[in-house]
Amino acid sequence: MISSVRGQVLAISLDHAVIEVGGVGLAVRTTPATLATLRRGEEARLSTTLVVREDSLTLFGFATDEARELFGLLQTVTGVGPKLALAVLAVLEPDKLCAALAEGNITVLTQVPGVGRKGAERLVIELRDKVGALLPSASLPGVDHDQVRGQVVEALLGLGFPAKQAEAAVESVLADGGGDTATVLRQALAGLGRKK
Repeated sequence: MISSVRGQVLAISLDHAVIEVGGVGLAVRTTPATLATLRRGEEARLSTTLVVREDSLTLFGFATDEARELFGLLQTVTGVGPKLALAVLAVLEPDKLCAALAEGNITVLTQVPGVGRKGAERLVIELRDKVGALLPSASLPGVDHDQVRGQVVEALLGLGFPAKQAEAAVESVLADGGGDTATVLRQALAGLGRKK
């Protein structure tokens, strides 16, 4: 797998750039936002993934490793191929996409051409839990660790768990990456259930 390319930008088109690597010009398909950061004649580095089909080898490039990982993750969803995954990343920045998936925000996801309501629901169902593992919860917009900690501890106290036990369970989940309130509560309860 070709995980990154670095070299001089030879040409920039509407949907790809040509980057010279070791004397070979590689056509790298990417998003308009990434293309806008490239300048002909200057050196560039892109995180990449190679998609192999019977009739083609296509190199896709991204400004960050996180975007590349999201591209691969999107393709694990039924009915999502490389073109649609690239379209999703062209419309939604990685942070915005992760937030929409974590929150189940169908409206944001349907802004992508080719993603209808059913497709957006499928994306949420299949990726909601995986997105938290992909990016640290600190990078998910709207996730406040102190607020989550307080809400989950309060919920566990309301369920009758001792304060020290509740706090320890929540800290354990947050140390493993955490997430939103519902995710942390679910994981904390699972951890407390194992200790009984």
